[in-house]
Amino acid sequence: MTRLYKKTRKQVGLPPGTIVFLGEKRIEKTRITLIDYDETHFQEKIVENIEECFPFKDEPSVTWINIDGLHDVELIEKIGKHFDIHPLVMEDIVSVGQRPKMDNFDNYIFIVLKMLFYDERKNELQAEQVSLLVGKNYVISFQEREGDVFDPVRQRLRNQKGRILKQGADYLAYALLDICVDSYFSILEKVGDRMEFLDGAIVENPNPENLQEIQTMKREMIFLRKSVWPLREVISGLERLETDLIKESTDIYLRDVYDHTIQVIDTIEALRDMISGLLDIYMSSISNKMNEVMKVLTIIATIFIPITFIAGIYGMNFEFMPELKFQWAYPVVWCVILAVIVGMMTYFRRKKWL
Repeated sequence: MTRLYKKTRKQVGLPPGTIVFLGEKRIEKTRITLIDYDETHFQEKIVENIEECFPFKDEPSVTWINIDGLHDVELIEKIGKHFDIHPLVMEDIVSVGQRPKMDNFDNYIFIVLKMLFYDERKNELQAEQVSLLVGKNYVISFQEREGDVFDPVRQRLRNQKGRILKQGADYLAYALLDICVDSYFSILEKVGDRMEFLDGAIVENPNPENLQEIQTMKREMIFLRKSVWPLREVISGLERLETDLIKESTDIYLRDVYDHTIQVIDTIEALRDMISGLLDIYMSSISNKMNEVMKVLTIIATIFIPITFIAGIYGMNFEFMPELKFQWAYPVVWCVILAVIVGMMTYFRRKKWL
């Protein structure tokens, strides 16, 4: 079972801004990817040393630096010093488990959000923290591991077509936010499919595994809500932000992402209600199943009551019982017993108790 809520522990007493990696080491070596582009050129490469990216800070083109792996604290510190990033921001980048948020500084905007994946093999939800630094002409993204949902954005840049090449770093940041929010829809669709399958399984044959699955999905929906609700505030804050880092032409696209976020939230709330309904269906199915068992046992016990009564009478060892001397007493008793059984079964069936 994936731990959606990461347990992090930081040494007590450290001064604010101390960069300490809190999280699981996902990859052995930090991977740095650089993309630099404008309307006339496109460059993409994997760099070995972060210093190779520093000259692009002052270039007029748009630069996207993607960092996969947060355990290399020394590398994070170098980025912070060169791009003049506040120590508290650098601390938040390596402290995974942050809630989605946005902070505005003079020369950059800091954004934290959750990137969600659905593991088809394990049939479970997985998540990681993504941090974005949006400057005048650069975007730096920090991820916990390799692999993300940003490939459609990369492909648009590689094709050197579309609006993205004509826009600045703020539009690139919007594109990354948009693709993350759009990925939530596919996650929710898979969760909905699981609920539909689970609904049928519970109605047909409820079992403890169904209850465990319901509890797992309930945890996932709580985590989804925790990840998306603050993101609504982040995007709304970006819309209202008075800064030169976000052009007025980008506001309309941010409003579109905001609308998508609201749709995701509405879907999450609907799925949460469905999960509560699944739990009610499970409890009802278990109760009905037990009632059926009890009904069968009650009918069997009711049938045996008169039979036991007859057997008890003729099981008494009194000497003067006239039926004991009768030649056909034994088969007559059996006929009476069978008649009682048939009569009671007929009566139960007419009452629709069977």
